[in-house]
Amino acid sequence: MRIGVEVGGTFTDLVAISKDGVQVLKVPSTPENPDEGAFAALVASGIPLDQVDDLAHGSTVATNAVLERKGFLTAFVTTTGFRDILALQRHGRSNIYDLKYQKPVPVVSRSSSFEVNERLLADGSVHTPLDQAEIERTLIPQLRDGKYRAVAICLLNAYVNPEHEQALRSLIAQHLPDINITLSSDVTREFREYERASTTTLSAYVQPVMDRYVSRFAQRLTEAGFKGRFSVMQSNGGKLPAEAMRANAITALLSGPAAGVIGAARQVARSAFNNLITLDIGGTSSDVCVVVDGKPQLTNEFLIDGLPVRIPQLDINTIGAGGGSLIWIDDGGMLRVGPESAGASPGPACYGRGGTRPTITDAHVVRGTILPEAFLGGQMTIDAQQARDAIEPIARHFGMTVEEAADSAIQLANANIVRAIQVISTERGHDPRDSVLVPYGGAGPLHAVQVASELGIRTVVVPPNSGVISAYGLIASDFIQFETLTRRAVVDDNAANLVRDVFAEMRDRAGERARKMQLGENYTLDFVADMRFVGQAFEVPVALPESELADLTSARVRELFGEAHHKLFFFGAEGDKAIEFVSFRLGLTEPLPDIPVLSEQTGRRMESRLISIFDGRTEQQARLISRCDMKIDDPIDGPALLDDPTSTLHVPGGWQARRDASDNIVLTAKGV
Repeated sequence: MRIGVEVGGTFTDLVAISKDGVQVLKVPSTPENPDEGAFAALVASGIPLDQVDDLAHGSTVATNAVLERKGFLTAFVTTTGFRDILALQRHGRSNIYDLKYQKPVPVVSRSSSFEVNERLLADGSVHTPLDQAEIERTLIPQLRDGKYRAVAICLLNAYVNPEHEQALRSLIAQHLPDINITLSSDVTREFREYERASTTTLSAYVQPVMDRYVSRFAQRLTEAGFKGRFSVMQSNGGKLPAEAMRANAITALLSGPAAGVIGAARQVARSAFNNLITLDIGGTSSDVCVVVDGKPQLTNEFLIDGLPVRIPQLDINTIGAGGGSLIWIDDGGMLRVGPESAGASPGPACYGRGGTRPTITDAHVVRGTILPEAFLGGQMTIDAQQARDAIEPIARHFGMTVEEAADSAIQLANANIVRAIQVISTERGHDPRDSVLVPYGGAGPLHAVQVASELGIRTVVVPPNSGVISAYGLIASDFIQFETLTRRAVVDDNAANLVRDVFAEMRDRAGERARKMQLGENYTLDFVADMRFVGQAFEVPVALPESELADLTSARVRELFGEAHHKLFFFGAEGDKAIEFVSFRLGLTEPLPDIPVLSEQTGRRMESRLISIFDGRTEQQARLISRCDMKIDDPIDGPALLDDPTSTLHVPGGWQARRDASDNIVLTAKGV
């Protein structure tokens, strides 16, 4: 028995897979106590926890701690002269025309930033030794008097030589054993001082929160009789054992969206689709990601609340276009959708929980693409009249019918999603027309075909139980951990030897960490170098397959860089410009011995009948069909709605849907 529990902004999802079949469940989230919602899902499932072998969990705890500034009081310790680095940040502005623009506020204030007298040079050699007497005389009392719960240590050039950071940690721990200490050299061994300092402080800030959350959840599981393996999802698309996650909280910032990408990729691979764009539309946001040859694309840096986090994570683009996203009119009289959301409380107006502002979910109810009697398999009551009442002021402002206003809002949301996909596909050198679109989440299959049409994508693949794919991804994902290292060097005749030496060093360090985390010995390694032309400001990731390292040559290194650079910028494969290595990344993966099979959960069937929907500014007659009534390879022409207990699939006119042998619904434009 394997269980995945994913806490979202609106619903907490559960997927349980055993030899007896698949069980899925959605319960309302409790944002103030996310573990309560997660445990409520376990209780509601009725599954005895002493029969569960593997339980994987993903939540927004770390994310919310940053966004809501609910982390623990944290101190920042750095080299003399660098106290203000968190406030100075970079000179760029995210909105250059905003006269009131202010830089993102760091999670550690200047009054909680301290300096120590030491200095390492860029090559790691010691210029000024660490002054331990001064630390005991000044820093230790300041940390004690400030009653700090966490300390982030980020010393200059510690990514090359971590000795001073490690010595400082030992000294603080001797005097303040209860304080949580995070080192930049443990979190990210890469250069760029501000990004490294930001990542370290964010890690220290959320570490006690995640530690307490995981400990509390693990204790409740134990008390309920659970004796299996408990793991937590990371942003990089892999899990870690819960005990290991208590020391790696920064990697859990975007665990929910990452789990969805993995779950979608694993499920549609059974139908031989390996190049895809995932589209997760939940209650509060839309998340999109590109998957190439079955592997989700990674990025080295992302922003949370405007603050950079420099760790490997899935290259997911998130926008505020979920089912709960608010529909509103701006000061110029234009229609807008999101990014503000109605959230889980009060939620969309049609939920009848006190919400009065219109949302995308309300718009679908008005259009007829969400049927009140079919929402969440009929387990939740929807008030269609409250949805109409909420959208009516929008319609009156534009002189439209309520249906036209609802349809316009959905078209606008689709346009926002298309732009989000272009950012992580076209702008990364991937043509979306070479991929299939894979929608999931409660609202993903409702928007997918229209989004695909705008992008020139001719095939859409919808997994079974698409509304809970993120929870499935938790139990279908491998165990992964990453090592990063900055090692700047020009690509010369010794380049191949340098690559082999760095790989061996990182492999040994990653293997040691894997043993401490009890990940096992049957792991695979992915090795990537971040490279650039000498003089460029930013790097291009270049994959260096382990199978090629033994026979690697400097010419082959240049060739691989040229191919990667040309894909992004349409030049770089020609000429003899100087190239340099900047950083290296090694991913260690312990694959699952077998991937659990997701299939449709049998349950309530809707009576097949004709219904009216409003789509493309016209009223249409559409067929309503239960997904479980579809026969394998028996096509259904649109317009149609395919009812699923966790979502609804919209098949517009001009498209055709069929259920394949792997239980995926494949939608294709007619004539393809």
